[in-house]
Amino acid sequence: MIVISYIEWSDDTIKQFRRTLLTWYDENKRDLPWRKDTDPYHVFISEIMLQQTQVNTVIDYYLKFIEAFPTVFDLAQAPEDELMAVWQGLGYYSRARNMQAAAKQIVLDYEGHWPKTAKELEQLKGIGPYTSCAIASIAFGEVEPAIDGNAFRVFARLLKIEDDIAKPKTKTLFYNIVKKIIDPDRPGDFNQAIMDLGSSYMKAKNPIIEQSPVYEFDASGQEGTYLDYPVKTKKKPPQKIPYYAFVIKTPTGYLLEKRPQTGILANFTMFPLIKKSDVEKEAIVDYFKANYSVELAHIEVDDSQKVTHTFTHQQWQINFVKADLVRFNNANFIEVNEKELYQLNLSALQKKMNNILA
Repeated sequence: MIVISYIEWSDDTIKQFRRTLLTWYDENKRDLPWRKDTDPYHVFISEIMLQQTQVNTVIDYYLKFIEAFPTVFDLAQAPEDELMAVWQGLGYYSRARNMQAAAKQIVLDYEGHWPKTAKELEQLKGIGPYTSCAIASIAFGEVEPAIDGNAFRVFARLLKIEDDIAKPKTKTLFYNIVKKIIDPDRPGDFNQAIMDLGSSYMKAKNPIIEQSPVYEFDASGQEGTYLDYPVKTKKKPPQKIPYYAFVIKTPTGYLLEKRPQTGILANFTMFPLIKKSDVEKEAIVDYFKANYSVELAHIEVDDSQKVTHTFTHQQWQINFVKADLVRFNNANFIEVNEKELYQLNLSALQKKMNNILA
C-alpha cells in the first residue's frame, strides 16, 4: 500500500471490501420505509428529509408526507399551506419549498419523467451533489458515490485521509477516492451500506470499532487513532444577533407580520422581529409608524424574558416589547385571536415565543 495523504487500496482489497460490506448490509440493513422500493420520488423525499434530521424523526414524517402527496404530481400541485402543515415540525422549511419547486420542474420541464443521472438531477431546485448522487445511484443504478458526513467519516477512518473535510476541495478528493471503490453492480446499496455503517459501528461518538464488519480494512481503527478522523477545522460559532419581538395586543388578540418570501423564516407569520441595532427604545413608536404604517401605544420593553434560537450561522437572542395597537395600514400584517395564534402553521421560533408568553 502507498501512503500519500491517504492509504490506497489494491484492486483485490477493493473487491474484498465491496464483498464484505455488501454481505453485511444484506444481512443487517435498517428496515426503513423508503427502502421498500427504488422509486425516485420516494428516494428524493427521504433524502431531502434526512438533511439535518435524524432517521428516527424522519420515519413518521415520511409516511405522513407520502400519504398526503403520493406522487410527484401531487406534490407539484399542493397548496403551500397544506405542504407546510404536513412538514410542520421538521424545521429548515426551505427544504419543503425547494422540494415542491423541484417537483414542478419534473412535471413541467421533464413531463413527469425523472432525470436519471446525477448531473441532470443536480439541475433541480434544492438538489446538491450528495442528494443527486444518492438518487441516481439508488433509483437508477448510476455508479456515483454519495459523499455525506457518514461517507467522510467512514472513508477518512478506513484510509486515514489527512485532508481537512472543511475545505471544499476535499469533497472532490473523497469523491475521486470512493469512485474507485464503489461497487459498480450495486452502487445504491453500497452508498446506503456506508450510511448504515457510519451511523452504527463507525459513528462519530462511541464507535464500536473492533466489532465493525469492515474492521480488517480500518487502518485508523487498528491503530487506535480513529477519533482523529475525519480531520476538520472547527466552525466559527454562530453570530449572536440581538432582536426585539413585538407582542402587539389588539382588541381581539395579536398583530402578526408575514415575513418576506426569501431569507430566514421566509413566509412565516410571526410576531414582528426587529434587530435591536435598528431601533432605539425611545423611537419604537416612530419607527413602526414610518416603516410599517403601524401605530402603537403603551410601549413596554421587557428585558427579563429572553428566547434564544440558533440557525446555522446565526443565534438570535430575543427580548420582548409589549404594545397596544392603535391602527395599522399594511397588507403584510394581520390580526389573529389568541386561539388562532396557537393554531397557525408556526415556526419553531414562534412556538418558543408563545411558550414564554403563555
